[in-house]
Amino acid sequence: MSKEQKDDLLKFLQPFGEEITEIVLWLRDFVWDLYPKTNELIYDNYNALAFGWSPTEKLGHTFCSIAIGRTSKKIHLGFYWGSEISDPEKKLIGNGNQYRYLLVSNKNDFPKEYAKELIINAFENSILKVKDKKELREGLTITKSVSEKKREKKK
Repeated sequence: MSKEQKDDLLKFLQPFGEEITEIVLWLRDFVWDLYPKTNELIYDNYNALAFGWSPTEKLGHTFCSIAIGRTSKKIHLGFYWGSEISDPEKKLIGNGNQYRYLLVSNKNDFPKEYAKELIINAFENSILKVKDKKELREGLTITKSVSEKKREKKK
């Protein structure tokens, strides 16, 4: 199963340090435990490391993601179609047309039950976007993009 496939991810997390890596891997386990049959898509970009879960291999079907900014070092538990999911407690951050997120600074303050409900809602929304059911895949980890040039915090 894909949860164990984390060699690329561990390599991409190295520049962020031990504390961030620990939180990110904890969040990753949280999502994988909820949806073990989905696929993890990894994007190691110049400005952020982002990886998310999709019922297909397509970014547009991603329902939940984790992103770490290269300069800010902030961790997002994000929702690609966050503007379309229910957020009754108004905890999601973002005003754009699509993406919403929870800012995660530590495990103790993380709203696990609320996040679980958001993830469930986001998954259901994502499945509705899959028009061709032949695109559904299970349990893959796919590194989609690796940027050679990385943005570093100015000293």
